[in-house]
Amino acid sequence: MIDKSLPVLVVDDFRTTVRIVTNLLRQIGFEAVDEASNGEEALAKLGERQYGLVLSDWNMEPMSGYELLQRVRANPAMAQTPFVMITAETTPENVVAAKSAGVDNYIVKPFTADTLRGKLDLVGAD
Repeated sequence: MIDKSLPVLVVDDFRTTVRIVTNLLRQIGFEAVDEASNGEEALAKLGERQYGLVLSDWNMEPMSGYELLQRVRANPAMAQTPFVMITAETTPENVVAAKSAGVDNYIVKPFTADTLRGKLDLVGAD
């Protein structure tokens, strides 16, 4: 299970999506939510603070969510951080690539608080 006392990092280049995801996270009990507008900004924040969860969009510039995932998994200090991809990308190739890179779960936009809660309940569950 994800520790809801730890901060969550929401990474998306669309402010509206960040606001929606932040509101959904608060609805299901997360209090501390930080945001980043791209993978590079997220990586910098991950280097400064311990997060209990990263929720990242796939399509961003200059560093995509997929590249961010790869960098997080390659860094021993943050490799175990739960990472969930939130995206409109539903091609089987992308899902397989994200799973191969170590994503903990994959949520397709748009989604509800119940969907988010269900996906997050599966993260860390063995």
